[in-house]
Amino acid sequence: MTDYGTLASEPLFGLPLPELWFGLLFAILAAFLALDGFDFGAGVVFATRDDEAERETILTAIGPFWDGNEVWLVVFGGALFAAFPGAYAGLFGRNYLLMFGILAALILRGLAPEMYEQRHDEQWQRWWGRAFVVGSVGAPLLLGVFVGSWITGSGAVVTVQGVTAGLALVALSTALGVAFLRTKTTGRLHDEIRRLGEVAVVGYLLAVVATLAASWLAAPRLAAAIATVPVAVLVVASIILAGVYVVALRRDQNLVALVAAGVATFGLSAVVGLLLFPLIDPAAGLTVEEGIVSMLQLNIMSVAAALLLPLVVTYFAVLYSSFRGPVRTSDSY
Repeated sequence: MTDYGTLASEPLFGLPLPELWFGLLFAILAAFLALDGFDFGAGVVFATRDDEAERETILTAIGPFWDGNEVWLVVFGGALFAAFPGAYAGLFGRNYLLMFGILAALILRGLAPEMYEQRHDEQWQRWWGRAFVVGSVGAPLLLGVFVGSWITGSGAVVTVQGVTAGLALVALSTALGVAFLRTKTTGRLHDEIRRLGEVAVVGYLLAVVATLAASWLAAPRLAAAIATVPVAVLVVASIILAGVYVVALRRDQNLVALVAAGVATFGLSAVVGLLLFPLIDPAAGLTVEEGIVSMLQLNIMSVAAALLLPLVVTYFAVLYSSFRGPVRTSDSY
C-alpha cells in the first residue's frame, strides 16, 4: 500500500518525468522525420529520373525500410495521446482536415510503389510514379504546416511559418534521400544526384531562417524563445552540419552525409520543442505540467517505455544491418 501511494504521488527516482516525456515526444518525432525522411527524399529523387532501371533501383533501395520507418509516427501519436491527452485532443481536433491530408499523403506514398510494380505498362507506371512523388512531397509539406500551426497556437490551419516549415522538411527530406541513395547505388544515379543534395541542404537552411523570421513576427512569446542561447546554438550547429553534409557528399563519404542530415533533423525537432516549452498546446494555453497525465499513470508509462523502446531500437538496428550495402542488379522491390 505504501509503494502504491508513492507511485501515485511521487515520480520514479525523483525524475522530472513531465519534462522528460516532453523531450521524448520530440525525440520520437525526430526519429520519424529522419528515418521516413529519406523515404520521402527518395520520392523527390524519383521525380528527377527518367530511366526505368534507375527508378526501379530507387524503389528497391527503400523497399525494406519505409513501412517500418512509419512505426515512429504511430509511436509519436501514441506517446502524445498517452502522456498529454488534452493536447492530443486539441491539436488533432483543430487540425482535423490537415490530419486527413497527412494520412492521405502517407497512404499514397505507400500504395504507389506497390501499384507501380503490378503492371509494366507505360501509362500505368507514369500515373503511379506521379502518385509516389505527390505522396512523398505532400507528407513532409503537410507535416510542416501542422508544426507551424502547433508552435504558434494559431486558429488558422495554414500559416506562413507552417508553409516555410513544410518547405524546410521537404528540403531536408530530399537531402536525406540523396545521401541514403548514394549509400545504396552506384553509377550514373549515384553521381548525378549529388548536386540535388547540395541544393536541398542550402534550401533547408534558407527555409529554416524564413520559418524563424515568420515565427518571430507571429508572437512575442516566439520572439523571446528564438532569442535564447539554445536556439542560437542549434541554428549554428545546423549550418555546420550542412557544411559537413556537402563536403561529405563531394568526398563520397555518403554515410557521414546521411548522419549529418539525420543529426540536423534531431536539431530541428529540438528547436520546435524549445519554441513550445513550457507549453504543450499554445492555442489552449496548456502547459506541460498541466497537460501531463496523473503521476501513477506517468510512472507506469515510464517503466513501460524504458522496457519497450530499447526493443524497438534493436529491431531497427537488425533491420538496417540486414539490408546494408548497395542495391544489387538482381534485387527487386
